Amino acid sequence: MDTLTNRYNRQPHPEEQLLYNHWLEQVQVEQPEELIKRFRSLFIESVGYPDREIATALEKLAASKHAEEEFKFVINRCCHILINRWHTSSAKHTAIPELISLFEGVAAKPPARYLRHQSNQRLPELIKKFAQSEQYIILRRLAKVISQGKETSNNSHSTAQSKPLGALISRYPYLYKHCLLSEGSPYEYQKTIKQIQTENQRQFEIDLSQYVAHAVRRSQMANNGNGESVGRIIQPIKNPTLLSDRELFFALKQFIGKVEGADTYRQFSQRFLSQTNYNQSYGSFKDNLYEYLITTTNGSDYGKRQFNDKLYKQLRNIIPQSESQKFSEFLMIRTCSQLLNFLVVESSQRPNHFVFLDLVSNLGATQTTGLLLKIVLICNQVKPYLEKRFAILFNHYESTTRDGVLWLVKGLENLNLALITNFGSVDLSYLR
Repeated sequence: MDTLTNRYNRQPHPEEQLLYNHWLEQVQVEQPEELIKRFRSLFIESVGYPDREIATALEKLAASKHAEEEFKFVINRCCHILINRWHTSSAKHTAIPELISLFEGVAAKPPARYLRHQSNQRLPELIKKFAQSEQYIILRRLAKVISQGKETSNNSHSTAQSKPLGALISRYPYLYKHCLLSEGSPYEYQKTIKQIQTENQRQFEIDLSQYVAHAVRRSQMANNGNGESVGRIIQPIKNPTLLSDRELFFALKQFIGKVEGADTYRQFSQRFLSQTNYNQSYGSFKDNLYEYLITTTNGSDYGKRQFNDKLYKQLRNIIPQSESQKFSEFLMIRTCSQLLNFLVVESSQRPNHFVFLDLVSNLGATQTTGLLLKIVLICNQVKPYLEKRFAILFNHYESTTRDGVLWLVKGLENLNLALITNFGSVDLSYLR
C-alpha cells in the first residue's frame, strides 16, 4: 500500500505532469466525443496526434526504465481526470463507459498500425499490460456501475441468469469502495466513487421504500375485498431486488422485526452491549459472545448438530494468549474481525469460504446474514471489514455466471437489505 500511495504523493516526472496538465486543460474545453477521439489517437493508435509535444512526452515515458511498473498508473490517472470531470455532468455519464471500452480489444491484439512505427514498439506492449492490469479491471467495473445495468426479480430469464456475476456490481453500493478503488487511488477519484456510492444507495432506498409501500397498499386493498380493482387503481412498481416478494419480505421482517424474542436485532445487540462488562476477562467475554450469537442457530438441527460447536472452538482459538486479560475495545474489534474471516472468507489470497457456503445451504441466506449483522451491530468498526469480505467473494466469482452462484447472489441481496435497513436512512419500521 505504501508504495502505491507514495506513487500518487510523489512529484510526477515532467512528462507525466505534461500529460496530466494536457488532459486537465482539454477536458474543460472539449466535448467527450472529441476527447475520446484524442484518447484513441494518443494511446490506442499512437499515430497522428495533433499535439506533438504530448506524443513525444508519452514516448519518453514508454521508453523509461521504470515504465514496466509505472506506465499503467499514468494511463489510469489520465482516465481518472476525464472520469472525474464527466461525472459532474449527468449528460456526460455515458462517455465514461465509452472511454473505458477503448482498451477492450487491446489485450488480445494491438492495432496493426503500431507495426508501421518501429519507434513505438514498446508502447503497444505497455498499453496491452494496462488492459490486463488490476487498474483496468477496476475501470471496467466502474463502467458497469455507470451503465446502470440493473435488473429486477422479474428479469430472471435464462439470458439474465447466464450473464456473469460482475454485471451486478451496480446493485451493491457497499462493494464500491472495495471493488472500484485500488490502493493509492487519487483523492479526486475516491471522492467521485463516494459520490456514486451515495447516489446509488439513496436511489435504492427510494426504490425499496416505494415498492414496500406499494406492496402493503395492494395487500390492504386485497384484504378489504377490493382485489379485482387493485390492478386498475394502483400502478405496478417493480421489485428493486433480485429476490422474490416472499424472500424480500421475509428478509425485511428479519432485519427490522422482532426476531430475538421481543427484540429486533438492533435492540438485542444493545442489550448485549449494556450487559458487557469491561472489567471482565477476555475469556468471559468470548463465552458471552458465543451465547449471543447462537440464538440465531439454536433453532436449527444444523446449529445444534455441528455449527455451534465449530463456532465455540473458533472463538476459543482467537487470541488465546489473552484469555485472562481484561476485556477491551481492541479485543472486541480483533475478535469480531476474525469471526468474519471464519464465517465469510479470510482473504483474496486465501479465499476459502466453505463455512459461509455451508451456512447459506443450511440456514438460508437471510438467517446467515442475520448472524453477520449481529456481529456488526455490536462492533460498528467492522462494518467495512464485512463489506470487504463480500467484495472478496464478488471478485472471486466475478466472471462466473449468476446461475452458478445463486447462493452468493442471495447473500449479496440480503446483505444489501440488512445494511440499508440498519445503517441507511430508509424507515420501514411500520412492517414490524
